[in-house]
Amino acid sequence: MKYITFHNLAKLLDALKEDYRVFVPVKKSESGDYPIKKGAQRFYKEYDKFSDDIIIGEVRPFEPLKAFFVSAREKVADNFSPEVPHTKDKPFALVGVKNCDLKQGFKVQDHVFNNHDFQDPFYIKNREENLIIAADCTCAIDTCFCLATGNQPYPEENFDINLSSVGDGFIVEAAPTRRAQKFMDKYHSLFDIAKDYQLNERKEQRQKVIKKVEENIKENNIPSYDTLKEDIIKKNWDSDVWLDESKTCVECAACTIICPTCHCFLLYDQKDKEKMERLRIWDSCMIKDYARVAGGANPRPKLWMRLRNRFEKKFDFFPKVGGFYACTGCGRCISACPAMIDIREVLVRLVKGNGKNK
Repeated sequence: MKYITFHNLAKLLDALKEDYRVFVPVKKSESGDYPIKKGAQRFYKEYDKFSDDIIIGEVRPFEPLKAFFVSAREKVADNFSPEVPHTKDKPFALVGVKNCDLKQGFKVQDHVFNNHDFQDPFYIKNREENLIIAADCTCAIDTCFCLATGNQPYPEENFDINLSSVGDGFIVEAAPTRRAQKFMDKYHSLFDIAKDYQLNERKEQRQKVIKKVEENIKENNIPSYDTLKEDIIKKNWDSDVWLDESKTCVECAACTIICPTCHCFLLYDQKDKEKMERLRIWDSCMIKDYARVAGGANPRPKLWMRLRNRFEKKFDFFPKVGGFYACTGCGRCISACPAMIDIREVLVRLVKGNGKNK
């Protein structure tokens, strides 16, 4: 294990700008641009110089990591040429990424865009080129419940470098990959050997955050990881839970757009006098036209059916086909929903069978 001071971390971020577009999490006050909830939110910002608003620790930024790997809107073809359009932009170096984006987030996105016969060249290129500098959570907010879905509040996989805040710097952990080793070799002069007391401080800090997340889970009666395995969707397929919970939904799709695992997209064509382009944009199963076919038929015409589909995908489909939940416990959807639909409360009702069959 290595150690880096705040001063040297600033030098490192400055040096990374030569090869990457560097993005860091910053904190906005209550009067910021996104007053989703009271209190400050954290957002990714392109790095210019080191400043006090950069927050490496704390909790996940509001935007999901997927936005850097599958753009909300991108061109995938020009005049239907077999050549894949490529940009000349620098790859990203993403700093302060948390485990709720890295573990299940990447497992789901990899499953969809990389682990099948038809692989997405845009996603794969980003996965191969973008640098991920992860970081431990140093606190938990009231919407965090990662432990309930099988995640820890510190990175476990899918990162190149991890930073754990201790004292006046960070413990630096490199993944056993060629890219991580190349990184450590290139910037070796900025690192020191981590001391035992610093490693102990990291352990104590992690346990402190775990305890806070456990308190969140207990306070909200959130079902445990093992309890969620008990076919809660199948058992409640015809329950009125779905209708009850969907009554306030306005179909804004914030819950799926902000989710690190949701991945649905729509292809469409646009043209002018000189060329035609095929574009891909994010889509959402919560929108009425999502499942509508060309003839006008819609297998999910009711909003409650679409809400059920969202939960079915996360807690039934992916556990069966991939062996993991498509929910990370990050709590972003809770913060984003204007109707205040709380995924934790829905799960509690499903586990308890708190609804009548239709």
